[in-house]
Amino acid sequence: MMGALVIVLAAGYGAAAGLLLPRPAYRLSVPPGDPWRGSCPQGHRLAGWPGPARCLPGAEPPGPPHGYGRPAVPLAVLTAGVCALLAATVGARPELVAYAGLAPLFVLLALVDRAVHRLPDVLTLPLAAAVAALLGAAALAPGSAGSWRLALLGGGALGAAYLLLHLINPAGMGFGDVKLALSLGVALGWYGWGVWAAGAFLGLLYGALHGLFLVLRGSERGRQGYAFGPFMAAGALTGVLLGGFGA
Repeated sequence: MMGALVIVLAAGYGAAAGLLLPRPAYRLSVPPGDPWRGSCPQGHRLAGWPGPARCLPGAEPPGPPHGYGRPAVPLAVLTAGVCALLAATVGARPELVAYAGLAPLFVLLALVDRAVHRLPDVLTLPLAAAVAALLGAAALAPGSAGSWRLALLGGGALGAAYLLLHLINPAGMGFGDVKLALSLGVALGWYGWGVWAAGAFLGLLYGALHGLFLVLRGSERGRQGYAFGPFMAAGALTGVLLGGFGA
């Protein structure tokens, strides 16, 4: 009964958070060096960050209500599903607060990276600190099933591995991926090196399979490069699900 309640609460939180993602995804999806968007395509000034991508009557300058960016409902379904999966595998353990609580931000990063091939520092660096801090708090609470020391080591190790890949091939692996790897490595390291290795490998595998699919299909994106952050996040999510289930 308790497990079902946790899943429902996590799904509800994910759905509510997903409804707030379209506006920040739109505002942050700009090329490197450009300022964050402050207005919608119709020129209406955007007030605040979280919220749906829809201008309502009364916006300045005046105009009819209209939507822009990504629709909110699919994002709500996606984040609800991710949070529910985390709750179903991690269970009512303290680390669930870190994993489910920060999952919408990883979804937001994936959206921005997919749109403009960019992982903004305003998200990646605070997210790495937040994952470490929340898992550190979870380690102090009774009932946790991981190791904060291994989590920190995992973050450093995955960050170093992606830094090496970036130095070998800067065009194929951006520095934003290196910074994202810090938070993903912390999340994976919590459950041990086996989960860390599985999540890190699956992220590379998912990205490589997508690249191979694009090349075989004859798509120009396969030759010009594609956003790797979403596949890193998907691999880490798979690893955390395996770790939570095993714990």
